[in-house]
Amino acid sequence: MKTWIKILIGFLIFIGIIGIVFLYALFIGSKGLKVKEYKLEVNNLPEEYHGLKLIHISDIHYGETINKKELQTLKNKVNELKPDIIVFTGDISSSGLTNEQIEEASKIMNEMHATIGKYAIKGNHDYDFKKWELLFDNSGFKNLNDTYEVIYLNKSKPIVLSGISTNLYGTKNIKDKIEPIMNYLNGFNEDSINKPVYSILLLHEPDFIEEIDYNKFNLVLSGHSHNGQVRLPFIGALYTPIGSKKYYDEYYKINNTDLYISSGVGTTILGVRLFNRPSFNFYRITTK
Repeated sequence: MKTWIKILIGFLIFIGIIGIVFLYALFIGSKGLKVKEYKLEVNNLPEEYHGLKLIHISDIHYGETINKKELQTLKNKVNELKPDIIVFTGDISSSGLTNEQIEEASKIMNEMHATIGKYAIKGNHDYDFKKWELLFDNSGFKNLNDTYEVIYLNKSKPIVLSGISTNLYGTKNIKDKIEPIMNYLNGFNEDSINKPVYSILLLHEPDFIEEIDYNKFNLVLSGHSHNGQVRLPFIGALYTPIGSKKYYDEYYKINNTDLYISSGVGTTILGVRLFNRPSFNFYRITTK
């Protein structure tokens, strides 16, 4: 066989393999839904909070690879776990939604149940989505953009849940946006009765953790990176977007702060996933 024919055959085989991998990543790798479960042990956590169940959803990108059926599956899996708190760390869509899609998504997400509450922040793809507030109001989620919520159980010391909206757009920088939160956290003496026993921050783009005093937060929950939609064994993520170049994998320990990054439910960029199924995170917070 002539050399040029061998080269041509080799090239066609290579193209064929690439095509098969792409089709797999498009039609199989981007489907299904995993639940990633983590146990968080906390020193001196009041007994009332022992076993607190928190669900972390991110990057749905509704209308892309996620449609009504997939969102209903997400809702059913969430409700099976009977969470106390549900948080959403940004990117409900990629480029806005029609009125029909807004009504559809808000109805399904309103059927997600949490005993304490549901909270959401904006991601970068949500920045120009003018009906974001409408969708989440109708879904029963509290808007936690650049603010905080103090949560008490049985008159125990509180935990505090804070949120920061996307830092890739807008005129306010993260230090300005987080100031009210930091003023609250810094307003206690060590022996203050109402000092929070645990502090959680929702932060869409994880790289911005280095621009704040993260030591004030026990737990930071992020999205945005999708952990790299396309991952290879022993290599990891092939690409992650701006805002998740340093922190993009599932978990990092930064001093005493736990940073967890959701791989997300939906997709951007061609709608493919490889070695990285859609997922949401489920945390059990316990006494140590």
